[in-house]
Amino acid sequence: MSGFSALDWAVVVLYMGGIAAFGLAKGGKQASAKDYFLSEKKIGWWAVTASIVATETSALTFISVPGMAFKGAWGFLELSFGYLLGRIVISWLLLPRYFEGELTTSYALLERKFGVGVRRMASGTFILTRIFADGVRLYATAIPLVIIFRGYNLFSGVSDATLYVVAILLTAAVTVIYVQVGGVRAVIWTDVIQLGVYILGGFVAIFVLVPKIPELGAKLAAAAASGKLTVFQTDGSFLTSPYHVLTAILGGAVLSMASHGTDYIIVQRLFATESLRDGRRALVASGVVVILQFVLFLAVGTLLFLYYGDLPLKGDAVFPKFIVEQVPSGLSGLIIAGLLAAAMSTISGSISSISSSTVFDLYASTKRGRAATEEHKLRLSRRVSFGWAILLTGAALIFIGTGQAVVELALSIASFTYGGFLGLFFLAVRGKTTSRSAAIGFLSGVGVMVIVVLGTKLAWPLYTLAGSLVTVAAAWTASAVEGRKRAA
Repeated sequence: MSGFSALDWAVVVLYMGGIAAFGLAKGGKQASAKDYFLSEKKIGWWAVTASIVATETSALTFISVPGMAFKGAWGFLELSFGYLLGRIVISWLLLPRYFEGELTTSYALLERKFGVGVRRMASGTFILTRIFADGVRLYATAIPLVIIFRGYNLFSGVSDATLYVVAILLTAAVTVIYVQVGGVRAVIWTDVIQLGVYILGGFVAIFVLVPKIPELGAKLAAAAASGKLTVFQTDGSFLTSPYHVLTAILGGAVLSMASHGTDYIIVQRLFATESLRDGRRALVASGVVVILQFVLFLAVGTLLFLYYGDLPLKGDAVFPKFIVEQVPSGLSGLIIAGLLAAAMSTISGSISSISSSTVFDLYASTKRGRAATEEHKLRLSRRVSFGWAILLTGAALIFIGTGQAVVELALSIASFTYGGFLGLFFLAVRGKTTSRSAAIGFLSGVGVMVIVVLGTKLAWPLYTLAGSLVTVAAAWTASAVEGRKRAA
């Protein structure tokens, strides 16, 4: 065991302090709420690409993706091909609508078609979903940190619950500093650094692993022959096997269309680009980067299998075990910084997008909001941002002490609503329905998906497809009923 040295602590502390200072410097001074949340000073598409990838990557990706390759094969990579396909579709189908006029959030597009009531309904659903979904992601960040610190025999007199609280509060506090002051520019530019840090952590793991595996070439050939490197899988049923090739690619494409075309945590970043062309570049390029990122961490998992063999451990525990036992001093601190980077990028994006939706979708559409000055909206934006950060942290603390099954359920919260959102935006762009019918469709889609997620064995990549189909079908049915009533 290499131990967690003073050098490791120095790396972690310098990273935490440095990222806060960098965010404050890049954020600069804002003149309005729109500048605070959307950045009047536009940002290069390559930086937005990095921010998108960093936001959708949590600390669980850092630990769990290697675990998947360790326990199984490379089937998870199939999803990323679907993710890229979905982004290409959205970049041509929906993104042009966001660059027409002066939209402030993705849900403003719904107001054009269905009115302010549907916009508020969608925004409120987004806010509630994000609070709980990203609250549990913040808690989940502490899980590998506590495992690793326990492995190093650090904080031996401190309970696990206390360590969870400290890890959550520290991660949230540093993130709030630059989000509160620097706005979305700080969020995007710190994401660029944080993406680089956790990608570097993956390469560090490979750098340490490769020399420790004798006869690497022969072992890789044997692993490939045994199916450990198989990407495209055809075993199981299309409806129940998440990594069946058709399920993964189709489900991944539709999921990506919802998460990157309707979810404001991603769309907010696209608004910060200079033009539709740059927005498309950022969105499609992020899909390519995600594929490369999955290849990197799946490779880590395969190398861990070649190093350890078939250990009787859960997949999520293997990478932390290696970090504790084999990574040299100094590099351990860098990998811990990578874990924190993955968490902070997701949380910063959540705080900024939730606050922006609150100000633009809920407050600005009221009589008082329409009369408010830009100075007042900016002050309110900072207060709202701080308030949501506290609630998000509180949501993370609630999950301390819950079972793993509860965490897995909480991580699927977005599955309840993504289908409804995608169906609702489809109706706004292509459908001919009334506001009332659209609302009925959306609520029907969300309601049915609660039943599907909790009570069926449908493969999870198909959740969004199922929810969107239910939403559109229910809206069209309600619209047809309304038409017959008017004709009677």
